[in-house]
Amino acid sequence: MNKPLRRIAIFCGLLVLALLIRDNWLQYVKADSLREDPDNRRVLIARYATPRGDIIVDGKSITGHAETTSGDFKFKRTYKDGAMWAPVTGFVSQSFGATQLESIEDGILTGNDDRLFFRNTLDMLTGKPKEGGNVVTTLNAAAQKAAYEGLKKQGGKGAVAAIEPSTGKILALASYPSYDPSTIAGGSDADAEAWKKIDKKNNPDDPALNRALREVYPPGSTFKVITAAAALENGLYTEADEKTKSPLPWTMPGTTTQLKNEGNIPCENATMRVALQYSCNTVFGKIGSDLGNDKMLEEAKKFGFDEQQFVPVRSSASVFSKDMNPSETALSSIGQFNTAATPLQMAMVASAVANNGTLMKPYMVDSLQAPNLDTLEKTEPEKMSEPLSAQNAQILQSMMETVVKDGTGKTAQIQGVTVGGKTGTAQHGENNSKNPYAWFISYAKVGDSAPVAVAVVVQDDNAVRENISGSGLAAPIAKSVMEAVIDSKK
Repeated sequence: MNKPLRRIAIFCGLLVLALLIRDNWLQYVKADSLREDPDNRRVLIARYATPRGDIIVDGKSITGHAETTSGDFKFKRTYKDGAMWAPVTGFVSQSFGATQLESIEDGILTGNDDRLFFRNTLDMLTGKPKEGGNVVTTLNAAAQKAAYEGLKKQGGKGAVAAIEPSTGKILALASYPSYDPSTIAGGSDADAEAWKKIDKKNNPDDPALNRALREVYPPGSTFKVITAAAALENGLYTEADEKTKSPLPWTMPGTTTQLKNEGNIPCENATMRVALQYSCNTVFGKIGSDLGNDKMLEEAKKFGFDEQQFVPVRSSASVFSKDMNPSETALSSIGQFNTAATPLQMAMVASAVANNGTLMKPYMVDSLQAPNLDTLEKTEPEKMSEPLSAQNAQILQSMMETVVKDGTGKTAQIQGVTVGGKTGTAQHGENNSKNPYAWFISYAKVGDSAPVAVAVVVQDDNAVRENISGSGLAAPIAKSVMEAVIDSKK
């Protein structure tokens, strides 16, 4: 071969090699990013070319599909009782993407998950259309309905989270106001108009916000349960009926400000049982100040504060600050100052107490199923932490049960059931200028088992301020949720 031909052959060989390298780069290295590129319409067309798998509650689907009448997307998502289930499902939309379970478990629901590769290959060879798998949740339909309808009846804003203490299974996750994901599932002008109505830019009520997981509120007096746990765990007090060193009035350290109690209640040197029963700020503020920021922070973290939770949907981190002075620690220990918590977090607090001091990791996906209903993945309960010993948990249970039997939580009483709880009314707005949040956290015991722990928060900007209380607004909702879970297990 002469020299010019040899050069041309080498050059052509290099071109072929470059083509092969580029082809492999696109197919194997860039494949995921190209597939997920929002401008890749072929992927979107394929995504909506077949029916999507379902999200399951109590053995029944709460999602479905419908054929579209126009455009190049064949199917769109539908939802049953969409507004009630939106905090669980999220949405999947031809125009606006996907959120929450619809997004996190998209591979299973579309049938594109790698674990379905061999099944999809076999279906392709046999000419069978590709199908999506199912996401089986831990949710309890009756509890969810009780939670959502309770919030809706209240008429303000709020959220409910309910957990099975022994496993960490999430039984209810409700948020109000809400929205119906079906109304934004397509790509029509009507879907675009529906989106405008739920978009926070146009709707200050922000119905798309998952308040049970993403909103953090000052927990108010419900945080006193954690403060009581810290006192027991650190040996500051060892019994529920031991008198505390709590003068009245009590001036916060380093200030001239007296910490006030609500009304004329028996807080001077009160026992922790009486202090929780009447919700004494002075007792629990002084406990927090006496223990100090470090010990209070350590206990709060054991309950899950200061870290995000993934259930698998992300829940915002609840907050208990560090580097606070004694008076700031006192205020934080009664659920004020910088302290903030999600409803899920406060349900975790009640759950740990009910479960004799062991906090189980919360989760709401029980299993993932192939289209033929074979189980691809099963979630096993997992211990998250042990915020307090079994002995101290039982002491705290007795205190919380006194709150419901003889204290501020009487509206949560259930006949024939042992209920423990704690009310809370948390300041809201600059200088407490806005209506406070009403809280209630609780658990129910039937015999030796505790099937459910609940947290409820209600924000009613239109209510008469003096009528706002955890007992009046939040406890009745918690009661209905607990009753629903108990009845469903009979």
